Amino acid sequence: MFPVLSSAQIARIASHGVIRPITRGEVLIENGQTNVPFFVVKAGEIEVIRPSALDEILVAIVGPAQFTGDISMILGRPAQMRLRVSDSGEVVQLTRDQMHALIQTDAEISEVLMRALIQRRVAVVAQGIGDVLLIGSVGSRATLRIKQFLTRNGHPFKYLDLDRDVDVRQLLDRFHAEPAEIPVVICRDEAVLKNPSNQEIADCLGFNMGIDRTQRRDVVIVGAGPAGLAAAVYAASEGLDVLVIEASSPGGQAGSSSRIENYLGFPTGISGGELAGRAYAQAQKFGAEVMIAKGAAELACEHNAYGVRLDDGVTIPARTVVIATGARYRRPSLANLGQFEGVGVYYNATFMEAQLCDGDEVIVVGGANSAGQAALFLAQTVRRVHLLVRSSSLSASMSRYLIRRIEETPTIQIKTRTEIVALEGNGHLERVRWRDGTGAVTNQNIKHVFLMTGAEANTGWLNGRVALDTRGFIKTGWDLTQEDLAAAHWPLDRSPYLLETSLPGVFAVGDVRCGNVKRVASAVGEGSIAVSFVHRALDRAI
Repeated sequence: MFPVLSSAQIARIASHGVIRPITRGEVLIENGQTNVPFFVVKAGEIEVIRPSALDEILVAIVGPAQFTGDISMILGRPAQMRLRVSDSGEVVQLTRDQMHALIQTDAEISEVLMRALIQRRVAVVAQGIGDVLLIGSVGSRATLRIKQFLTRNGHPFKYLDLDRDVDVRQLLDRFHAEPAEIPVVICRDEAVLKNPSNQEIADCLGFNMGIDRTQRRDVVIVGAGPAGLAAAVYAASEGLDVLVIEASSPGGQAGSSSRIENYLGFPTGISGGELAGRAYAQAQKFGAEVMIAKGAAELACEHNAYGVRLDDGVTIPARTVVIATGARYRRPSLANLGQFEGVGVYYNATFMEAQLCDGDEVIVVGGANSAGQAALFLAQTVRRVHLLVRSSSLSASMSRYLIRRIEETPTIQIKTRTEIVALEGNGHLERVRWRDGTGAVTNQNIKHVFLMTGAEANTGWLNGRVALDTRGFIKTGWDLTQEDLAAAHWPLDRSPYLLETSLPGVFAVGDVRCGNVKRVASAVGEGSIAVSFVHRALDRAI
């Protein structure tokens, strides 16, 4: 995590910045500081310190030929650490813009810096060393939501449980909060947020700091799943002005996958979160900007000018738009389903959810790859997994390698032609009833259900602006009929491009698109292909 640079590398870095002395006791960067500079130590030492509400933590010491920073610098977010000189000496100092230009133009140094910055963030996330303290309860759905939001955005935090940690009530008193107000998020030992929304957390942590919301972009990408991030990487690397709008966290549905094993180039597999984190950093490395916890509410189209109106009322102007809002798991028709969401019913199967059901029996509902991956992941820590499938077998919708592995796992029981008919409990899920193909109903004391059933397109925000198929997915290219184009008043002599919608210059990629094969590789491919058509639309002024 703290590689030693060669003298030649230091000289190349110095050509982009300035050399200046440092003095023992000098604070180079303060926690929460914006416009964070980058330092390479030529002589002396710098302490990396994490101030917190609990105690001050010495995270690392940066010595000669080593450098400071983590991925926050690439993301343009406030500093999470205090940098203090412990031994006088000399440093090379670069502004964030100078450092950004360096990693875009020097491949060798870019590889060294990017690898180290990403590894450092992974390490502090794993250790819970960050500028956020979350106080909550294991039985709180809001606590789980905030954990998911911070984790999927790669933001380190320390978690304290009201029911298990003895000093929590003293901390709540210190920050003038009551146990009934949990979850409580404390940002940089200053701001106290009581049961905050994801958007309030993002604003407090500066996730979207410095993004100009009035600037007209070459392309606005709605959604930061694999398709949207791929489009961002390729568009930004080719010099386009790119803004990505993401309602929650990068990665989309794939980002919650515990292990993706059939994605090209990763023979041992990779988690969806790790893949999303790498793509997110790569997009920002090339200059794309990403707005987090900002949902799209409407696609505006007036006088051949496009814009994406956000859920806070602001409209982002755009020359072209790429829709990559993906799909969400279908919610079964159970009368009290909402009562148990986050407190027994889950739509993700990650380490956080697995911790909640360690040693218990669980149900996974679904027959596609996401359900198979979840069942295998949970089977490592739970007593038994009941895999409920409505069809007569898994072979129609699940990859063969997953089916074989499931069949060889003794703690997974496959129940075909079976569906849940009732959920019961008081505050938390306690019992589940399911019905099998014979009509027999089984009542089981099971407290955890993972729903991964089917897919519904995230297209409600479009309000009929583009042509959809009968299931609500966006029609593009050859799937658009003459009737579709006539109804949309298609204004051009040419036909729509391959991934273009019924609006010229508006494209759809990934799971939200009619005809997509619902694989990560396909989504990435469509995101990259869309950029070539974006270029054509821009070159021809649509």
